[in-house]
Amino acid sequence: MKRVLLLSTLMILGFTATSHAQLQEGNIMLGADLGSGVTTTPTNGLFGFNLGLDEDSGYNIGLSPKMGYFLNDDFVLGGILNLGYYNAAGDDDETSNTFIYGIQAFTRYYLTPEDVDLGDEVPAGQFFIETNAGLAGTNIEGGETTNGFAFGFGPGYSLFLNENIALDASVKYSGLTGAGSDSYTHSLGINLGIQIFLSKGEAEDTVDQF
Repeated sequence: MKRVLLLSTLMILGFTATSHAQLQEGNIMLGADLGSGVTTTPTNGLFGFNLGLDEDSGYNIGLSPKMGYFLNDDFVLGGILNLGYYNAAGDDDETSNTFIYGIQAFTRYYLTPEDVDLGDEVPAGQFFIETNAGLAGTNIEGGETTNGFAFGFGPGYSLFLNENIALDASVKYSGLTGAGSDSYTHSLGINLGIQIFLSKGEAEDTVDQF
């Protein structure tokens, strides 16, 4: 219950804050992406969006919470927790269950409109480049497994609803290599998410309330 209240408070703070808590050094970014964020043979990304680098696409549900810290203006370093589940119909109406997990580090660099020479054409948004790498795995009950090194990279866009909350969309190439029945899987996925940007002081004040 406290976690729900904390998230609600952060959302309210995001819509009411007046300080400039976006892409400045020392600020905190926290939120989540839809989808497991880890490539698998059957599926990847948001609700199974897959552009066919591996055969057989399917339905994937998952969530990838993330938290990052601005080491300097526009540059974030943080961590991602990958969680996902995939269920697919097989032969003779049997189903296979795939469990997806991982913990990765990520970096994100925001390109200001001036950097990409867009001027006032994108007043409410910022383009970014994001990379991630870490340990992850996919385990299929009674089937193939891949556990090892996961990585991803690609461009994205943050649409800021106000100074503290942004909706994300990105296209990322993801790979997973390591020990197991399937030594390497990869895919190109579409990901959506929501991020909250807070100054260090705002984050500490919110946590202190609990």
